[in-house]
Amino acid sequence: MTGNRHHALGLSDENVLEMYETMLLARRIDERMWLLNRAGKIPFVISCQGQEAAQVGAAFALDKEKDYVLPYYRDMGVVLTFGMTPKDLMLSGFAKAEDPNSGGRQMPGHFGQKRNRIVTGSSPVTTQVPHAVGVALAGKMERKDLVTFVTFGEGSSNQGDFHEGANFAGVHKLPVIFMCENNQYAISVPIEKQLGCEKVSDRAIGYGMPGFTVDGNDPLEVYKVVKEAADRGRRGAGPSLIETISYRLTPHSSDDDDRSYRAPDEVAKAKTKDPIITFGAYLKETGVMDDELEKEINDRVMKQVNEATDYAENAPYAAPEHALNYVYADK
Repeated sequence: MTGNRHHALGLSDENVLEMYETMLLARRIDERMWLLNRAGKIPFVISCQGQEAAQVGAAFALDKEKDYVLPYYRDMGVVLTFGMTPKDLMLSGFAKAEDPNSGGRQMPGHFGQKRNRIVTGSSPVTTQVPHAVGVALAGKMERKDLVTFVTFGEGSSNQGDFHEGANFAGVHKLPVIFMCENNQYAISVPIEKQLGCEKVSDRAIGYGMPGFTVDGNDPLEVYKVVKEAADRGRRGAGPSLIETISYRLTPHSSDDDDRSYRAPDEVAKAKTKDPIITFGAYLKETGVMDDELEKEINDRVMKQVNEATDYAENAPYAAPEHALNYVYADK
């Protein structure tokens, strides 16, 4: 990263500092959740670490007042950008009654918040893809100026839901952005054992849409390609498939031991490209951030994380008699 690339993209210094702070906030919340899990205080973590740049760069390229996001379970950076708070996410982690995603009924990562146009996901991977296509179809039928943005891992790009959704969106020229967050592993299966083609984006041509593979550790590159895809969607030119290449810096989840399928030196090498570090370095190289401002941002982020943790840990659980609400119809 050299030069003031963000100015060329129409982003101010304040914009990129906000991007960095959102990435850092996602990282610090995630790190805190791992500590809470290991302390036996929350049951499960599925991590965003290593993918924050792709998530935040993409979300900043969308219209938060009009567009709909259908995130997959790692997308803490997306939902923070679209209006979820650290308190919201911690309430979900602790499975408390105030959890805005599901009232404590779902494991973390099942993001959903109607007022911020975050459409809830489900445990079976890739089911959010046809939902995104359906929202885009409804928007087109109602002549609304909206784009739907849906994310998934590269393992999910092998599921039927992805192919059916991509085909339908391509046929009907729907304003959908399909973004594959390729973090190199579908749980324990490396990318070279997942695809018959070289890249996930190679599949785009089969569905009549452009496909792009970009550096998922560079939020500005992701911002640029998603902004262009959103503009295409708005002018009726149809969907786009974007593949962001990053690396999952943690095990698949808090229940996984990644030492059984990848070497420690592989993970250590990937950490040299950690987007929190590399984007911070870019901001310093361009004079946007110095050590003092970096500390100020980190202190502000940690204050939010600490307050959210304390609030969620002490918040009440849902009443046991509410367990079957929304499961069976009331007579």
